[in-house]
Formats: sequence, C-alpha cells, structure tokens
Amino acid sequence: MKLLILDRDGVINHDSPDYIKSPDEWMPIEGSLDAIGALTRAGWTLVVATNQSGIGRGYYDVATLNRIHAKMHRLVHDAGGEIDAVFFCPHMSEAQCRCRKPAPGMVLDIAKRFHVSPTELWMVGDSQRDLEAIAAAGGKPLLVRTGNGAKTEGKNGLPPGTRVFDDLAAVADWLQRLG
Repeated sequence: MKLLILDRDGVINHDSPDYIKSPDEWMPIEGSLDAIGALTRAGWTLVVATNQSGIGRGYYDVATLNRIHAKMHRLVHDAGGEIDAVFFCPHMSEAQCRCRKPAPGMVLDIAKRFHVSPTELWMVGDSQRDLEAIAAAGGKPLLVRTGNGAKTEGKNGLPPGTRVFDDLAAVADWLQRLG
C-alpha cells in the first residue's frame, strides 16, 4: 500500500493564527485539491493527521470540526480525490498526550489501522512538529513551503532525510514519478 499522511492546515488549506473555526474559514491552497485527486488516481491512500487544539481551547467543538472536514471531503471529491481517514488531536500542548504532534501517536495509530509499517509511511507537513512526528515513528518527512513551511525550512534541525517542496502539487508530481 502506498500511504501518504497529510497535515491539514498549511498543506491542504490556508492556515490562520486565529485557528480555522468554521467551514467558511476553511479555504484550500491553490493546487492542493487537484494534487490529492492526482495522488488518488495514482493509487495512493491519503490520510490527514492534524492537531486541533482549538477544541481543547473551546474555540470550536467536534461537531464544527466535522462540518469543516465534510467541506474538505466534498471539495476533494469534486477534484477527483479521496481522503480515506482523518485523525486529529484535540488536546493542548500542556496535556502532553501521545497523539499531539510532534509525538508520533497519530502516525503510529495510522500505521496500525492501515496495516503498514511506519517506516513505509510518508508525511507531508509545513511545521517542525509534523516532520518530527513522522521521523519519530521511523517514516519519511516531506516539507512543503506553504503555510509555515518556508519559515520551518529556514530553521536548523530538519530531521535527516527531509525532502522540501514548494507545495502539495510538487509533492504529488514527485511521488508519481517515483511510481
């Protein structure tokens, strides 16, 4: 199985320092939906892994998050793509849970659910915590320059083997060339 994990905010949709708190605030990054469509057609299984501490902070609830994700699924489907699952962590960093990235809990849960070795997983993120989560699980980190990615790239300390791309469309092109 070719399984690709995607962070949500900053990779698929535009991020906001004020959190994405409603479906109206969820706006796709240009080319991201078509990239997901292309990857789906190329046989990739796509899963989202996203920190959503806005729930823990009381900015929105799980029902609202579900409406946001329903919009994401609908727009991805309209672009010919499929997201097979969405994993999220509702906790704030103070909780020190195993699921909040940079901890590898979500990545390991995805590997277990889809019966894939974590070492076979790729993950696309725009922040250091995304890259650290996949690296801690033994997988392969991919950084995009969208969202916070350009700032992340400029800092030292990317996990070894991190590949850097302009956006999700560039990742999709590269992965399709890999086969």
